[in-house]
Amino acid sequence: MLDVFIDALLDSLKILPFLFLSYILIEFIEHKSSEKLEKALSTSGKYSKIVGSMLGIIPQCGFSAVAANLFSSRVITMGTLIAVFLATSDEAIPILLTYPEKSKDLLLILGIKFIIAVIFGTLVDLLFTKKKTVKQNSQDMHEHIHDICKDCDCEHGILKSSIKHTVMIFLFLLVFSVVISELIYFIGEDIFSKIILSGSIFQPFISSIIGLIPNCASSILLTKLYAEGSLSLGAIISGLSTGAGVGGILLIKTNKNMKENLKILGLVYFIGAFCGIIIDFITRLI
Repeated sequence: MLDVFIDALLDSLKILPFLFLSYILIEFIEHKSSEKLEKALSTSGKYSKIVGSMLGIIPQCGFSAVAANLFSSRVITMGTLIAVFLATSDEAIPILLTYPEKSKDLLLILGIKFIIAVIFGTLVDLLFTKKKTVKQNSQDMHEHIHDICKDCDCEHGILKSSIKHTVMIFLFLLVFSVVISELIYFIGEDIFSKIILSGSIFQPFISSIIGLIPNCASSILLTKLYAEGSLSLGAIISGLSTGAGVGGILLIKTNKNMKENLKILGLVYFIGAFCGIIIDFITRLI
C-alpha cells in the first residue's frame, strides 16, 4: 500500500515542472498579451503537428499535460493536442529497453506512432477545427485563458498565480493517481493478461482501452505484456497511442466543455484501435 502511494507520488512529481512551466506560459499570455508569442504558439502553424508529435515521443507524459493545458486555453488546436496524445508513450521506452530481445522494436514503434500522430493530428484539424482569422483566434484564446485564470488572484502576479494553479492540479493528479494505482494493484496484472484476447484481431480494441487509463501503470503493463509476447505489434501501438498518461484526466479537469473532451478521447481511442488493427492485418500478410 505504501509502495503504491510512493510510486504515485513520484510519478506526479515528475510532471510538476511541466505543469508549472505551462501555467507560467498561460499566465504570461494573460498578463502580457504578447502578439508574437500568440502567433508562435497558434495552432494555425503548419508544423504544429510535427512539433507536437516530436515532443510527445520524449519518454514521459509531461508534454501531454502541457498540451492539455494549452488546448484548454485555446493556445493550440485539437489536432495538435491529439498529435501529442497519440505520440506519447509515457514509461514504455525505458521499460522496453530492459528487454534486450525487444529493444530492437523500439525505433519501429516510435516511428509508427510518430507517423500516426502527424497524419491524424492533421486530419482532425482539417475535419473538426473551424478556420478563423488571427484576430478571432486571439480573442478566443484570451477568453479561455481568462476563464482559467479568473479565480487565481492574478493581481498578485504571474509567479504566485502559476504556483497556485500548479499546486491545485498537482494535488488533484496525485489523488487520482493513487486511486488508479490502488485499483491496478488489487486487480493484478494476471487479470489484465487474461482479458487482452491474445492472438485475436480484436486485441487492439482491448489494449486501447487499457491505454486510456490515465496513469503510467497502464503503459508499463502494456509494455511488459508485449515484451513477454502476449501483445501483438498492432496492440502495443494501439495501447501506447491512447496512453497519454495524465493528459486525458488533466484535459477533463481544465477544459469545461465535457462534450469536447469526450470527442477528443473518443477520437484518440478510435485512431489507436483502428491503426492497431491495420498494422496487425499488414504484419499477418507479410
